[in-house]
Amino acid sequence: MTATKVIMSYPWKSRTEVDGSRQGSCLRDEVKAVAKRELREDDMIRRQAIQQFVEWILKNKDLSDCRTDSNFLLRFLRVKKFSLPMAQDMLLKYLNLRQTFSHLLTKLDCFQPAVAELINKGYLFPSPIRDANGRKVVIGVCSSFDPYKYSNVDMAKVHMMTYEALLEDEETQVTGVVHVGDLRGVNMAYVSLWSPAEFATVFKWGEHSLPMRHKEVHLLYVPAPLKYVYDFVRGRLSQKIRDRFTFYATLEEMHTKVDPKTLPKEYGGVIPMADMIEQWKQELLSKRDRLMDLDSMKLLDNSCVMKKDRNNNANKKSDISNVTGSFRRLDVD
Repeated sequence: MTATKVIMSYPWKSRTEVDGSRQGSCLRDEVKAVAKRELREDDMIRRQAIQQFVEWILKNKDLSDCRTDSNFLLRFLRVKKFSLPMAQDMLLKYLNLRQTFSHLLTKLDCFQPAVAELINKGYLFPSPIRDANGRKVVIGVCSSFDPYKYSNVDMAKVHMMTYEALLEDEETQVTGVVHVGDLRGVNMAYVSLWSPAEFATVFKWGEHSLPMRHKEVHLLYVPAPLKYVYDFVRGRLSQKIRDRFTFYATLEEMHTKVDPKTLPKEYGGVIPMADMIEQWKQELLSKRDRLMDLDSMKLLDNSCVMKKDRNNNANKKSDISNVTGSFRRLDVD
């Protein structure tokens, strides 16, 4: 009961997170101020952009059963600061990503046994308490993932399910997400779950295809022997995202940058991790049908997306070769 009082009284708690209803554009005043300042969003721009976006989708013969509700379209418009051409391009990339890696990113069912186990164990979950800037804090506990029991498919589905569910909340679309990862126990078994080519492509495409505002990435207890992998991951991302990575050797050091109140009690917060996980399970359950319905959207022709990707990735083969070499060095180390 105490935890509930803390959650409900926190000033950045979203209306939809409190009452569970789906919102249109009912952002609170403080969130509207962020949207105006950082995204150039106001009522007129939002209405016009959504209308033009819907018209474009309905006329686009390469799209089938694409969502046209404002909640879905706004996540692309907001991450691209209401540049309609860039938002349209990102939507195409998003659908192409889901279809290209359908084994990883579709059928996001929280009832799948392996996925359900990872959620129950707290492999990845958001804190119910937002930080002082209104951002969602997503917590990953790598020790909850057994690389000898679970696959890269299980890993990817949990991540994609988490991000898709978070994007259903418009305040999170505006304020963005902070990532906190406890990497204790990570070893080469985690890395060997992925082929270098697939690992490289998912990371490289993911930043440009998933409409999320990644504000900060805080990594705790990063194993030194895996520095090649983390250098590779950061190297596949834009400089903007790369600059938002921070590494910590101790929990106390991380508390200087991450508000402990947003973390589980086990990490210096006030709400037990089990309570956070249980609340997240209920939220995923309430959004299960909506997440499953994403699979009905289709990109019938991805030639325009792939042409741009080929033009922007002339050195792709060289990049993959370098990654493979790094993975081999890890085996030696």
